[in-house]
Amino acid sequence: MTSHVGELARPNKLPSLTGARWWAAFAVFILHALVFLPVYPFQKSDLFATIHSFIPMQLGAAGVTFFFVLSGFVIHWSFRPGTSILRFYWRRVLKLYPTHLIAALVFILAASVPLSRFVVWVPNLLLIHTWVPKWTTVGGLNVPSWSLGAEVLFYFTFPLFLPLVMRISTRRLWWALAAVILAIVVLHTMYFLLIEGPKGIGNTFAPRLLPGEDSPRFAIHASPAWFAQPDIPVSPSYWLSYTFPLSRLPEFFLGVIAARLVREGLWTNARLSLPMFALALSYAATWFVPVNYKMSALFVAPMTALIATMAARDLAGVRGINSSKLMLWLGDISFAFYMIQFPVMVIVTRLFIGGKQFSFTGWLGWTLMSLAISAAAAAAIYHWLDTPLMNRFAGRRSRDLQSHAMTPAVHTMTESVHR
Repeated sequence: MTSHVGELARPNKLPSLTGARWWAAFAVFILHALVFLPVYPFQKSDLFATIHSFIPMQLGAAGVTFFFVLSGFVIHWSFRPGTSILRFYWRRVLKLYPTHLIAALVFILAASVPLSRFVVWVPNLLLIHTWVPKWTTVGGLNVPSWSLGAEVLFYFTFPLFLPLVMRISTRRLWWALAAVILAIVVLHTMYFLLIEGPKGIGNTFAPRLLPGEDSPRFAIHASPAWFAQPDIPVSPSYWLSYTFPLSRLPEFFLGVIAARLVREGLWTNARLSLPMFALALSYAATWFVPVNYKMSALFVAPMTALIATMAARDLAGVRGINSSKLMLWLGDISFAFYMIQFPVMVIVTRLFIGGKQFSFTGWLGWTLMSLAISAAAAAAIYHWLDTPLMNRFAGRRSRDLQSHAMTPAVHTMTESVHR
């Protein structure tokens, strides 16, 4: 293989994709605030159970699926001709690891993580923890970081598989898109049929609760008892379906193929109503399928359509709320926001929530505080760490080259799609 990858046209500006990242990150935040802010006795109340029945884990999972598909779309869309593989990897490392390490450090300090247990933090810092079930749980550390393990695989495979993607003829792109979607469904069906795990359709996700009516000083995933356990079993089918990086790789290449469809004029729909309706239907359908399908399989097709349609709208000159200056800024900080939100919740729990009792209004107040602090911390990380590092070490010549793709976050992945 040559040292340079692909001959792709110079990217057009796609501002709505930048702004849309905030909504996906915010969906993840809402789910995490509901589950990871241990506000007692609210979390033990009927009201909480009712709210959680409408905001189950698949809300956050839908946001992650959006990020994974979007990352493939934006990486392909903005890849520049003549970029060497090593330079591509170097930029991805610079964009991903500093923010990850800062968030991990804050979490380690906030949760008093025992550094003597290497399994708790070393795999996580290296972003290899999602490849082994035990590392995924015991070494989960900053919970949102699991998705970065998949992102690392995406980055590694993109320049290697891009020549194969580019060999697909234009008239066969629709068939390729359908084949990848079908492969995802078949993969999750195999996990459901052949791998040990829950087979029912119930939304069984809920916070792990401790005895008593006073709020604990640590969320379970950030407690000394959690890190002291020799092993924390996880359902094999759940791990394979949701966090195992290879299982999520097809979602990334759905985005790559969708970018080709838009670039080559095959996707021209600029009306959001149909993909939004399909997404709403797929979300509603998650109440009626096993967990293997709840977390991504039902979302991949409508998410791909939504992303392609937003890109088509940008190319057609259609501007909406996601293209506003505020949304572009929120999109810029969304990766840092995604990464720092859980450490902030751990700090808020230790300083303000632990040892006290709160109702729904108390939970809402602490959620709003966590939102404000997370956004402020994310802005600081983006403006004072990410941007200077990219300007200094990644050869970014101007704001025109700023990276705005996130993840889980797609913010970590590529060049600007809107400036």
